[in-house]
Amino acid sequence: MAALSTLILLLCAAKDVMPSSPHWKPTWPSYRVPVILPQSTLSLDKPQFDAEARLEVVSPCGPACHKSSPLPTYEEVKNYLSYETLYANGSLTETEVGIYILSNGGDGARGRSRTKRQIYGYDSRFSIFGKDFLLNYPFSTSVKLSTGCTGTLVAEKHVLTAAHCIHDGKSYVKGAQKLRVGFLKPKHKDGSKGSNTTNSAMPEKMKFQWIRVKRTHVPKGWIKGNANDIGMDYDYALLELKKPHKRKFMKIGVSPPARHLPGGRIHFSGYDNDRPGNLVYRFCDVKDETYDLLYQQCDAQPGASGSGVYVRMWKRQNHKWERKIIGIFSGHQWVDMNGTPQDFNVAVRITPLKYAQICYWIKGNYLDCREG
Repeated sequence: MAALSTLILLLCAAKDVMPSSPHWKPTWPSYRVPVILPQSTLSLDKPQFDAEARLEVVSPCGPACHKSSPLPTYEEVKNYLSYETLYANGSLTETEVGIYILSNGGDGARGRSRTKRQIYGYDSRFSIFGKDFLLNYPFSTSVKLSTGCTGTLVAEKHVLTAAHCIHDGKSYVKGAQKLRVGFLKPKHKDGSKGSNTTNSAMPEKMKFQWIRVKRTHVPKGWIKGNANDIGMDYDYALLELKKPHKRKFMKIGVSPPARHLPGGRIHFSGYDNDRPGNLVYRFCDVKDETYDLLYQQCDAQPGASGSGVYVRMWKRQNHKWERKIIGIFSGHQWVDMNGTPQDFNVAVRITPLKYAQICYWIKGNYLDCREG
């Protein structure tokens, strides 16, 4: 089984080689991903919904700590990628999965914290105002969860977010059963259709329109222990809405190595708590990476957790530029590096196995999930 686990990890290698041409465009690599399929599903007792929602995850285990962690075995990977599904009526199921490698074609946060500091020097965040921006792609893909976090539209009825926004590692949070997703829309007075306020000194006021969540998927890699364990590698969840949102969404993609990202930089937008009612956009360089995590110092505050981390690269097959979600913003880490304290904000990378899992949750057909 250990040999098979190694084989799975080898699937992470992209089939492209970066060209040396001076006219080279940052191009989405071509990945062949494994197949993850449900094997069995059993009903669990209804959860208590008694956990307090935490808007950030804190861990002192930094890049060196994660890089030194032993690779999971094949059976451990299967267990981590098995998942719980929470339904709107409060029922709960657990699904075991199988991992398959097609010949024509793994995945494999340990608690001293300094939670206040998530701004690095000059605050480089941008508040996005006005419907001309908020209602246009890519900012329109950012939504707010009723538990206080952020999510990103990744399909007609699906939202990607952080697992800790739904589950604290031991129990589902209060409000998870009646979870709602909020979409920013203009606030009109007296039933009018509103007017363009581009020339106004005051930005147009916005409000949230809420849609209930039908069901939620959370990987057991998060649920098995608590957020201070290696579970941070699995801090992601997928929400299925009760009805389509009718907005343009952003596709998910396998996270390329940081050196292949345009300028080594990532982007994300979220609803930071220190700027209530505002959508806050930021971008920054990736400082380090492990197989499952991206370490960066993008300015962020609680509430931004669950934001989709994205980049824009050239899609060779379609001959166009395309943005894709390559990770989920998880939270803050304080790391003691050789006796020197250093802060990081951390995003969970979408690895080939995670891509296969999330894609199957969305599409329900592994044949639609073969190209990452």
